[in-house]
Amino acid sequence: MKLFPTLLALALAPAAFAQSTLPQQGRWVTESGNLEVDIAPCGEAFCGTVVKVLANRSMSGGGELVQADARPAMGMKLLSGLRPAGDGELRGEIYNRENGKSYSTLLSVAGPNQLVVRSYVGLPMFGKTQVWQRVSSTGAAEATK
Repeated sequence: MKLFPTLLALALAPAAFAQSTLPQQGRWVTESGNLEVDIAPCGEAFCGTVVKVLANRSMSGGGELVQADARPAMGMKLLSGLRPAGDGELRGEIYNRENGKSYSTLLSVAGPNQLVVRSYVGLPMFGKTQVWQRVSSTGAAEATK
């Protein structure tokens, strides 16, 4: 009969995980300044959904963004399947609407107002790092401290 409490705890664990608060949660402005993304519980993991379109600049250089994905950015899930990966990081996937591809990603917080987003293929050492800024309660990106 000792098995029942263990099974019950395992069954409730995903719900408890989705309810927990992580420092990565909240609203963030992408490094390009194009999008405001809300990171929140999403089923048994965390997701990042576009809640505001701020601009339409290309991430790879100056000029207008030409996206491979014709869907509107508003409401798009850019981050999905985010789960704790140790050392305060979340691991999941990030979607690049410029080329229509998804990449592995690690999210970590560097201070109260900076989210380090490391996107990669294969190993994190073969990737690119962006720094996103937290959005204040007034709706503006927080200054780096």
